[in-house]
Amino acid sequence: MAPPRILLCGDALGRLGQLYKRFRSVNKSAGPFDALLCVGQFFPDQPESLEEFLDFVEGRSEIPIPTYFVGDYGVGAAKVLSAVSRSSEGIGFKMDGLEVCKNLYWLRGSGKFLLHGLSVAYLSGRHSTEGQFGKYNQDDVDALRALAEDSGVVDLFLSNEWPSGVTNRASQANIPPGISDDSGSDPTVADLVAEIKPRYHVAGSKGVYYAREPYVNDDAAHVTRFLGLASVGNKDKQKFIHAISPTPASSMSVSEITLKPPNTTRSPFTSAAQDVDKKEMQKRTTDGVVDPQYWRYDVSKKKQRHGVGEDDELCFKYLSSGSCPRGKKCYFRHEAEAREQYLRGVCFDFLNKGKCERGPDCNFMHTLQTGEEANPQKKHKPGSGNTRSKECWFCLSSPNVESHLIISIGESFYCALPKGPLVSDHILIIPIEHSPNTLSLPQASEIELNRLQHSFKTFNHSQNKEVVFFEWISARGTHANLQVVPIPSSKATALESIFCLAAEKLGFKFFTYKSDARKALREEFDGKCSLFYVELPGGTILAHKLEDNERFPAQFGREVVAGLLNIAEKADWRKCELSKEEETRLAEDFKQRFAEFDPNS
Repeated sequence: MAPPRILLCGDALGRLGQLYKRFRSVNKSAGPFDALLCVGQFFPDQPESLEEFLDFVEGRSEIPIPTYFVGDYGVGAAKVLSAVSRSSEGIGFKMDGLEVCKNLYWLRGSGKFLLHGLSVAYLSGRHSTEGQFGKYNQDDVDALRALAEDSGVVDLFLSNEWPSGVTNRASQANIPPGISDDSGSDPTVADLVAEIKPRYHVAGSKGVYYAREPYVNDDAAHVTRFLGLASVGNKDKQKFIHAISPTPASSMSVSEITLKPPNTTRSPFTSAAQDVDKKEMQKRTTDGVVDPQYWRYDVSKKKQRHGVGEDDELCFKYLSSGSCPRGKKCYFRHEAEAREQYLRGVCFDFLNKGKCERGPDCNFMHTLQTGEEANPQKKHKPGSGNTRSKECWFCLSSPNVESHLIISIGESFYCALPKGPLVSDHILIIPIEHSPNTLSLPQASEIELNRLQHSFKTFNHSQNKEVVFFEWISARGTHANLQVVPIPSSKATALESIFCLAAEKLGFKFFTYKSDARKALREEFDGKCSLFYVELPGGTILAHKLEDNERFPAQFGREVVAGLLNIAEKADWRKCELSKEEETRLAEDFKQRFAEFDPNS
């Protein structure tokens, strides 16, 4: 198939009439194009431009090509994007864009998705700004870092601002006059692009056109091309729209992706000290395992281990999980007391730096916890409330149960394939009796459930996969089902960051259970509220208790995992439905492969 044809655009500034007039001209002479990606400020910079902009957003003028934007700030942004956030689609987790109107998509926060075969990563907004929209936070950055650790080359990276230092080692003759890192440049974007190593990096906000020479990346075979674009309708008539037609990296041969043009330079983001000191760079790995914290190392300061140096930081990996793959080789502090405070809900930044820049927006505590403060939640005994329902599709005694999907039956639970599976070997663990959740069942049922979970973990480990479990508990009392979704082991470390990012986009933060996580959650859950929780491969549970009248997508867990696996189109199970014949074949096939692991065999 022919490579996709993509148009890139700088700051639109709400001038959509002029933008799409230029698009039609370019499309006629060099098209057809598949998509338009906009960086820099997308919304108007002046109130008098708002009426024209709203003509397109409200459907009075046509948007002729699928358009994606990351510059979610400017005049009218709060009104338009608030409405999008409140829509039924906006309360879900979608990394491939929220639909503002026909053919217009908002890339919110940060994420990575496939666009016509191209892997596209993005960071929306700016680092420092006022208002609800138009800014990114540390959660967005950390989630993007987690995604960057995933295998595969990123074809396109979109940011609003230029990366600081991108003109280092570039040809001076090619740099636009008056360019300075002080305006429209962001060191965080520089750190991210050095880690993500995209084939193309596109940014706006400086108001000039600049195509930097390709540069090599550390630990990557391909080069990166940086492209800065001017604003639409700029007075200097600098280029604001640019066409590319890259073959997706996933379809390229080794010789194609390693090709380096004659004008290729060294990376602008590697210091001279880093160029010389290759041994320090090797600290990124331990026994061949990539350290997810390597971006925090400052090799020029040569930090001392385990609290010897005054400026040492706490190890986030140790605080969050209780262990660190680097062990004694870790250059961050492993402090048991700090971990205890973290588990009690104290803010990591407060523990690490003594302050938190999020202020009132942070949902964690900014004081050290002792005694009764450590566990302010009330304890509740698990309840019951099982009743049979002839109308329920999940009750095993119901005439409506889809028996051809069942793959195992125990004392308290049965297991079945779901309607519209997200991935192969996606399974549901379902109480036999009508129960609104799996948390309030008797202890004997909990023991059986633990055996089932262990069996699915073991089965998937034999295929180099991990398992994520999640359950949506509705206060309306629908029949419980615990989702069992296999994921590639390479993506397991990104799960927590992605779920936390999704939560942040919905306006809440998860409560984290680490030690005896499911037991702790069972003790605290009173069965009177709606709740979502997800159990990660390491045993950590992230839980969110819904407030009264809080809107929450029932398919939240599925949407997040679909986004992580780059199969956003499968987030809705109804789009994945199979024929009864195919469902029967898949169930029989799974039963045969699972037989030796099935505790009910």
